[in-house]
Amino acid sequence: MKTITKHYIDGAFVESHGREVMDSINPSNGKVIGRVTLGDEEDTRRAIAAAKRAFATFGRTTKEERATLLRRLHEAASARLDDLTAVMIEEYGGVSQFARLIVQSGVNAFSAAEKALQEMQWTRSWDKTTVTLEPVGVAGLITAWNANALFICLKLASAVAAGCTVVAKPSELSALQTQVLVEALHEARLPKGVLNVVTGRGEVVGAELVRNPDVDKISFTGSVAVGERIMRDGAATMKRVTLELGGKSPTILLDDAALDRAIPAALFMAFLNSGQACAAGTRLLVPKSRLDAVKRSILEGMRAFTVGDPADPKTAVGPMVSDRQYERVQSYIRKGIEEGAEVLVGGEGHPDGLDAGYFAKPTVFVNVKNDMTIAQEEIFGPVLCVIAYDSEEEAVRIANDSKYGLHGAVLGTDLRRARRVASQLRAGRVVINGMTDDPQAPWGGFKYSGVGREYGKYGIEAYVEPRAILEV
Repeated sequence: MKTITKHYIDGAFVESHGREVMDSINPSNGKVIGRVTLGDEEDTRRAIAAAKRAFATFGRTTKEERATLLRRLHEAASARLDDLTAVMIEEYGGVSQFARLIVQSGVNAFSAAEKALQEMQWTRSWDKTTVTLEPVGVAGLITAWNANALFICLKLASAVAAGCTVVAKPSELSALQTQVLVEALHEARLPKGVLNVVTGRGEVVGAELVRNPDVDKISFTGSVAVGERIMRDGAATMKRVTLELGGKSPTILLDDAALDRAIPAALFMAFLNSGQACAAGTRLLVPKSRLDAVKRSILEGMRAFTVGDPADPKTAVGPMVSDRQYERVQSYIRKGIEEGAEVLVGGEGHPDGLDAGYFAKPTVFVNVKNDMTIAQEEIFGPVLCVIAYDSEEEAVRIANDSKYGLHGAVLGTDLRRARRVASQLRAGRVVINGMTDDPQAPWGGFKYSGVGREYGKYGIEAYVEPRAILEV
């Protein structure tokens, strides 16, 4: 049993002013594995004050000084890679084969930010005008529970590269993961107040960050509903905002796709991070002429998506993060059945022998219409909707017929055609023939999937303001 009673403020672990205590539960078996004291508005104000004091100096650091700090952060986080992976498996239920990739991506964010920092042009001059990129100030980082280390490291890396100081509010469901990560980052010896972390509820700690006039920017990863509230409430103090919100990502399978490669890729993208991923390809668009063959390939491919102990390297799908999330997934499966979609595999309830934890059956619906609830709303669980189309033009129309626009995919053998289709998708990032990543490529969404971008120079630019100095 782990007990956490402190937050990280002004370079030290300090006792929480907030008194609410929350149990941390292992989603694989429903057992309590920790108790966490949550922060309140006073903890948050102390952290903001520390960040504001630190910014007076840190905001004037050189590119070289910030690059050195990013290298130290990378080294410090790398030293705890195994511990960070283990605690993600235990507290979140992330499967081992994916949890390590998530954590490694977070660790690598520091070196990626250093590369982008070095390549950016921070000063431009012409005639008697000089333009410099200046850090925006104190940044409030509000992160979600499905990739805790990645979100914190990514946002922190961009903020530090820009010269901003930070108050992070991770999800209270990730308190044990946050503790390990902050212990690691503490070893990087950042100047006091550059990094502050208060774990607490969004309506308490997050709300204080959004309304406090000493916070200049909010970077948020989470739901559309909360993103809307941040945008609205932050306007009162002219907050700069970056919002990475939900997704209902389409995967277009073209009629020339080789199913032996395309279907495993589509299923991997659908059940990414046990389906608890904003980028998950939860709508699979297939030609009507190949629908029967696709169904057979899905049934065959689903054999690889075993559900069970997330610590087992053979497990592909772990538990939902909480009982509440499990019930949310079940409600959508019932809704799909009620609306007339056909369950090809999976369905309601727990998988056989897995009643103790928050395990849901990986479910594939066929005969789905794009106007059904399960095709329009983000479920955030292992549920895939197969939607048939007649023509390439109709596939693009269906793919874009969503309020979301975060991610998309195209699967096909003719790369020129695949690129043409990809270029028509209204999404912030589109992959061709499988999931891939580039830490310098922008990440963010169109429409309700968010505002702004993260990663590389695009992420750093979200934390700076251009300043022009003109001489007579």
